[in-house]
Amino acid sequence: MKIGFDILGGDFAPDHCLNGAIEALSELKAESRLVLLGNEEYARNFFKQKGIAPDKFDYVHTTETIEMGEHPTKAYSQKPNSSLFLGFKLMKEGILDAFASAGNTGAMLVGSMFTVKAIPGVIRPCITSILPKENGGFGLILDVGTNADCKPDVLYQFGILGSIFAKEVYKIQNPKVALLNIGEEPEKGNIVTQATHTLMKDSKDFNFVGNIEGRDLFGDHADVIVCEGFVGNVVLKTAEAFYKLIKTRKRSDEYFDRFNYELYGGTPVLGVNSNVIIGHGISSPLAFKNMLLLAETMVEVNITQKIKNVFQ
Repeated sequence: MKIGFDILGGDFAPDHCLNGAIEALSELKAESRLVLLGNEEYARNFFKQKGIAPDKFDYVHTTETIEMGEHPTKAYSQKPNSSLFLGFKLMKEGILDAFASAGNTGAMLVGSMFTVKAIPGVIRPCITSILPKENGGFGLILDVGTNADCKPDVLYQFGILGSIFAKEVYKIQNPKVALLNIGEEPEKGNIVTQATHTLMKDSKDFNFVGNIEGRDLFGDHADVIVCEGFVGNVVLKTAEAFYKLIKTRKRSDEYFDRFNYELYGGTPVLGVNSNVIIGHGISSPLAFKNMLLLAETMVEVNITQKIKNVFQ
């Protein structure tokens, strides 16, 4: 298994990336090999200074990166030697089994859609995030930003993608799928959510449990919560803000500590032909380690093929 890792991606690259790779090294399985895309000479010297043998990793040398402020589509097409472009190229060629980066999110999505491409039958790939539950478990919410506006059939597919991911990666058996709405009744919400509820209510593709309201997001009402990317992103950023407020006020709480993004590493792009994981721009070494472990798990459970099986 070869996991590509963009060591030029993120606000604190490459040092945080390289420290994350070191932390992951002791937890990844023996058959997993990290392929680092970035400045090979810098990485090798960094590992030597840390007392780590550089030959524990493979390298794809480049010093070119797509900066956070660059236009994703334009930069992706104009920088064929960038770490992001090379990562997707190697995935398309079958050399990499997964690719993880905390670089330009837009460029990661461009690479996912135009190089790796969507699985046939998937209308729109999406990204997901974890919502910790009060009972100690957690749920998934999708989409959280890729698709701001969605039609009912797209939201229906999110239910399928989220259900497969929850079952295969997080081992949640028969995950409960709910539609985020402004009321529990089927007739509540706008035209899109009403039509989506009609599609979902008799679904044989997943275990639909009805509408869910915002106040129930962190309870045990659902394991997979479906919504448009605009709504999902607002939910995600609000949760992040509350975690930051709690830390700023120097409060410690076992439940709210689980809102720390570092514990989960990154978010997968669901519905494309390979395993793509996008990390937070401010990712720490711990976040990078967990992002690489998630990539390994996704490859191990063959999540991409299982999604293909359903849609094809």
